[in-house]
Amino acid sequence: MNVTTEIKEAGFRPASRIASVGVSKILQIGARAAAMKRDGLPVIILGAGEPDFDTPDNVKAAAKAAIDAGDTKYTALDGTPALKKAVVEKFRRENGVIYAIDEVTVATGAKQILFNAFMATLDPGDEVIIPTPYWTSYSDIVEVCGGVPVPVPCNAAAGFRLQAKQLEAAITPKTRWVLLNSPSNPSGAAYAAADYRPLIDVLLRHPHVWLMVDDMYEHIVYDGFDFVTPVALEPRLKERTLTINGVSKAYAMTGWRIGYAGGPKPLIKAMAVIQSQATSCPSSVSQAAAVEALNGPQTFLKERQESFQRRRDLVLGRLNEIDGLECRTPEGAFYTFAGCSGILGKTTPKGKRIEADHDFSDYLLEDAHVAVVPGSAFGLSPFFRISYATSEAELVEALDRIERACAALKPC
Repeated sequence: MNVTTEIKEAGFRPASRIASVGVSKILQIGARAAAMKRDGLPVIILGAGEPDFDTPDNVKAAAKAAIDAGDTKYTALDGTPALKKAVVEKFRRENGVIYAIDEVTVATGAKQILFNAFMATLDPGDEVIIPTPYWTSYSDIVEVCGGVPVPVPCNAAAGFRLQAKQLEAAITPKTRWVLLNSPSNPSGAAYAAADYRPLIDVLLRHPHVWLMVDDMYEHIVYDGFDFVTPVALEPRLKERTLTINGVSKAYAMTGWRIGYAGGPKPLIKAMAVIQSQATSCPSSVSQAAAVEALNGPQTFLKERQESFQRRRDLVLGRLNEIDGLECRTPEGAFYTFAGCSGILGKTTPKGKRIEADHDFSDYLLEDAHVAVVPGSAFGLSPFFRISYATSEAELVEALDRIERACAALKPC
């Protein structure tokens, strides 16, 4: 039974805009796994999109200093001047993109940036092209805001990346946005300059289509991958591109809830209208911390990236040794997105047939006590996502359990 059904059965009529929207599958699995742990089961949770590192000490110190200085009041609606200045400098320093202060917005997490942008731009029936696999919230946010998500499947053979011919075929007169995420949650796939160029050429032929890019995992890339954001490659797209980022992943500041974006002034102004009637300003203390995160020492980023790469290599190597599983090498983020088609049709020791990836993830949780997220939650099956943002010791134990669980399956 989904959440909407439960609400209706309680005698409450929810708005039609959430009729097909439920609580994030990732959160559902996490809650279920956490409940099992509270019951004393040795569950290892590999579902959270959250770094296990602590927020840097200098960032925490900046927050404490802000509290001591009394910076605990309302701030400017969509970001303090200090944080907007830091964001402008970040885009210039790291991406080679120049934004003015009034072309930058700050919100309570990147998810609110998405909500603000879609709520400010989508009329009923407007379409948003979203390559799959995608972060689970993308399509739901589009629907809540009155738009129509247009998923475009991107398979492992194409590196889970959208191809120009797919983009061209998906564009209609109703297309308002194309949403790209690099590196990607859940696949870890990233777009190099050569991957972006054909997509940019398509967009240049369709001036009514705007581009939204989610660069949240920018600093978590591997094997010398050269991160680039589309506006840096093609300045002609700047006036119809929203570039989203934040401090959650790279700076291990998920709970601080600060996301930011750069885009054309009219869009930023319209997004501020939405934010003014929703949350108003983000937390003043979190904004002070984010200023220090963006302006302070950045050397730790490489150390953490190297740690994530060691974990990626560990998980990748072990997964590809397990009969029935297959996993491409992700360029970034902290996820693997492994195919499990070789598992389908097999039977668990308890006699249940594995028909789909969600059956496999249920089996791993119930029998192996390892929580993963099925690919169906991200719009592409049959796969499953592992977050390796946890200790190597836990990863080794979890992979041992997955290997034993797969070996225990009986052929059809």
